[in-house]
Amino acid sequence: MECLNKCLRVAGFLDNSLVNGEGLRSVLFVSGCRHNCNGCHNEAMQDFSYGDTVSLKEILDRIESNMPLIKGVTFSGGDPFEHAEVLGDLADRIRDMGLSIWCYSGYTYEEIMGSNDESKIGLLNKIDVLVDGKFEASKKKGAPKYAGSSNQRVLKLS
Repeated sequence: MECLNKCLRVAGFLDNSLVNGEGLRSVLFVSGCRHNCNGCHNEAMQDFSYGDTVSLKEILDRIESNMPLIKGVTFSGGDPFEHAEVLGDLADRIRDMGLSIWCYSGYTYEEIMGSNDESKIGLLNKIDVLVDGKFEASKKKGAPKYAGSSNQRVLKLS
Protein backbone atom coordinates (compact mmCIF):
# COMPACT_ATOMS: atom_id res chain seq x y z
CA MET A 1 0.00 0.00 0.00
CA GLU A 2 2.96 2.34 0.41
CA CYS A 3 3.05 3.03 -3.33
CA LEU A 4 -0.35 4.75 -3.09
CA ASN A 5 1.35 7.62 -1.27
CA LYS A 6 3.75 8.20 -4.18
CA CYS A 7 3.08 11.19 -6.39
CA LEU A 8 3.44 11.90 -10.06
CA ARG A 9 3.55 15.12 -12.07
CA VAL A 10 0.39 14.91 -14.19
CA ALA A 11 -0.11 17.11 -17.25
CA GLY A 12 -3.66 15.91 -17.88
CA PHE A 13 -6.18 13.08 -17.67
CA LEU A 14 -8.93 11.94 -20.01
CA ASP A 15 -11.64 9.85 -18.41
CA ASN A 16 -12.37 8.16 -21.73
CA SER A 17 -10.87 8.21 -25.19
CA LEU A 18 -11.16 6.14 -28.35
CA VAL A 19 -8.06 7.54 -30.09
CA ASN A 20 -5.31 6.65 -27.60
CA GLY A 21 -5.37 2.89 -28.10
CA GLU A 22 -7.91 0.16 -28.79
CA GLY A 23 -11.24 0.36 -26.99
CA LEU A 24 -12.53 2.97 -24.60
CA ARG A 25 -9.61 3.95 -22.37
CA SER A 26 -8.65 6.42 -19.67
CA VAL A 27 -5.51 8.37 -20.57
CA LEU A 28 -2.90 9.66 -18.15
CA PHE A 29 -0.60 12.38 -19.54
CA VAL A 30 2.59 12.80 -17.52
CA SER A 31 4.81 15.86 -17.52
CA GLY A 32 8.34 15.84 -18.81
CA CYS A 33 10.00 14.72 -22.02
CA ARG A 34 13.58 15.01 -23.24
CA HIS A 35 12.91 14.18 -26.91
CA ASN A 36 11.72 17.65 -28.01
CA CYS A 37 10.15 16.28 -31.19
CA ASN A 38 9.56 18.93 -33.84
CA GLY A 39 5.80 19.40 -34.22
CA CYS A 40 4.92 17.65 -30.95
CA HIS A 41 1.20 18.07 -30.29
CA ASN A 42 1.83 17.99 -26.51
CA GLU A 43 4.68 20.50 -26.48
CA ALA A 44 3.67 22.11 -23.17
CA MET A 45 3.88 18.67 -21.54
CA GLN A 46 7.61 18.44 -22.33
CA ASP A 47 8.22 20.69 -19.30
CA PHE A 48 8.84 18.55 -16.19
CA SER A 49 7.15 21.18 -13.98
CA TYR A 50 3.98 21.47 -16.11
CA GLY A 51 0.74 20.26 -14.55
CA ASP A 52 -0.09 19.17 -11.02
CA THR A 53 1.40 16.80 -8.49
CA VAL A 54 -1.10 13.99 -7.94
CA SER A 55 -0.94 10.90 -5.71
CA LEU A 56 -1.23 7.43 -7.20
CA LYS A 57 -4.29 6.91 -5.00
CA GLU A 58 -6.04 9.87 -6.64
CA ILE A 59 -5.15 8.54 -10.10
CA LEU A 60 -6.39 5.04 -9.26
CA ASP A 61 -9.62 6.42 -7.77
CA ARG A 62 -10.26 8.32 -10.99
CA ILE A 63 -9.55 5.27 -13.13
CA GLU A 64 -11.80 3.14 -10.94
CA SER A 65 -14.62 5.68 -11.31
CA ASN A 66 -14.51 5.03 -15.08
CA MET A 67 -15.00 1.28 -14.72
CA PRO A 68 -16.61 -0.82 -16.10
CA LEU A 69 -16.85 1.43 -19.18
CA ILE A 70 -13.14 1.49 -19.92
CA LYS A 71 -11.11 -1.45 -21.21
CA GLY A 72 -7.74 -0.04 -20.24
CA VAL A 73 -5.46 2.86 -19.44
CA THR A 74 -2.99 4.63 -21.72
CA PHE A 75 0.18 6.33 -20.46
CA SER A 76 1.18 9.32 -22.61
CA GLY A 77 2.77 12.65 -22.06
CA GLY A 78 5.44 13.92 -21.98
CA ASP A 79 7.22 10.61 -21.95
CA PRO A 80 6.06 7.99 -19.45
CA PHE A 81 9.50 6.37 -19.34
CA GLU A 82 10.82 9.52 -17.64
CA HIS A 83 8.69 8.37 -14.65
CA ALA A 84 9.17 4.62 -15.03
CA GLU A 85 9.55 3.72 -11.36
CA VAL A 86 6.32 5.39 -10.22
CA LEU A 87 4.40 4.33 -13.32
CA GLY A 88 5.59 0.77 -12.73
CA ASP A 89 3.86 0.83 -9.35
CA LEU A 90 0.74 2.33 -10.94
CA ALA A 91 0.82 -0.30 -13.70
CA ASP A 92 0.78 -3.09 -11.09
CA ARG A 93 -2.41 -1.65 -9.59
CA ILE A 94 -4.04 -1.11 -13.00
CA ARG A 95 -3.32 -4.69 -14.00
CA ASP A 96 -4.82 -5.87 -10.69
CA MET A 97 -8.01 -4.08 -11.81
CA GLY A 98 -8.06 -6.24 -14.95
CA LEU A 99 -7.30 -3.37 -17.32
CA SER A 100 -4.87 -3.33 -20.24
CA ILE A 101 -2.08 -0.77 -20.50
CA TRP A 102 -0.93 1.07 -23.61
CA CYS A 103 2.07 3.39 -23.52
CA TYR A 104 3.33 6.09 -25.90
CA SER A 105 7.06 6.83 -25.79
CA GLY A 106 9.65 8.61 -27.88
CA TYR A 107 12.07 5.88 -26.85
CA THR A 108 12.16 2.78 -29.02
CA TYR A 109 11.72 -0.69 -27.60
CA GLU A 110 15.40 -1.36 -28.32
CA GLU A 111 16.53 1.82 -26.53
CA ILE A 112 14.53 0.90 -23.44
CA MET A 113 15.78 -2.71 -23.37
CA GLY A 114 19.37 -1.56 -23.95
CA SER A 115 19.24 1.15 -21.29
CA ASN A 116 20.18 -1.10 -18.34
CA ASP A 117 17.64 0.97 -16.39
CA GLU A 118 15.73 -1.55 -14.29
CA SER A 119 12.75 0.76 -13.74
CA LYS A 120 12.33 1.40 -17.49
CA ILE A 121 12.63 -2.29 -18.36
CA GLY A 122 10.28 -3.10 -15.47
CA LEU A 123 7.64 -0.70 -16.78
CA LEU A 124 8.03 -2.08 -20.29
CA ASN A 125 7.34 -5.58 -18.95
CA LYS A 126 4.05 -4.39 -17.42
CA ILE A 127 2.47 -2.82 -20.50
CA ASP A 128 0.50 -4.58 -23.20
CA VAL A 129 1.14 -2.28 -26.16
CA LEU A 130 3.99 0.16 -26.76
CA VAL A 131 3.77 2.87 -29.40
CA ASP A 132 7.45 3.69 -29.76
CA GLY A 133 9.74 6.16 -31.47
CA LYS A 134 10.03 9.91 -31.71
CA PHE A 135 7.31 11.77 -33.56
CA GLU A 136 8.56 13.02 -36.93
CA ALA A 137 6.30 15.65 -38.49
CA SER A 138 7.69 14.95 -41.98
CA LYS A 139 6.49 11.33 -41.67
CA LYS A 140 2.85 11.90 -40.71
CA LYS A 141 1.64 10.38 -43.97
CA GLY A 142 1.35 6.60 -43.76
CA ALA A 143 1.46 6.45 -39.96
CA PRO A 144 0.03 3.26 -38.46
CA LYS A 145 -3.31 3.52 -36.66
CA TYR A 146 -2.75 5.01 -33.18
CA ALA A 147 0.68 6.44 -34.13
CA GLY A 148 1.55 9.96 -35.20
CA SER A 149 4.26 9.27 -37.78
CA SER A 150 5.27 6.39 -40.03
CA ASN A 151 8.52 5.70 -38.16
CA GLN A 152 6.59 4.83 -35.02
CA ARG A 153 5.59 1.25 -34.27
CA VAL A 154 2.61 -0.22 -32.43
CA LEU A 155 4.15 -3.19 -30.61
CA LYS A 156 1.95 -5.76 -28.88
CA LEU A 157 4.05 -6.95 -25.96
CA SER A 158 1.60 -9.29 -24.25
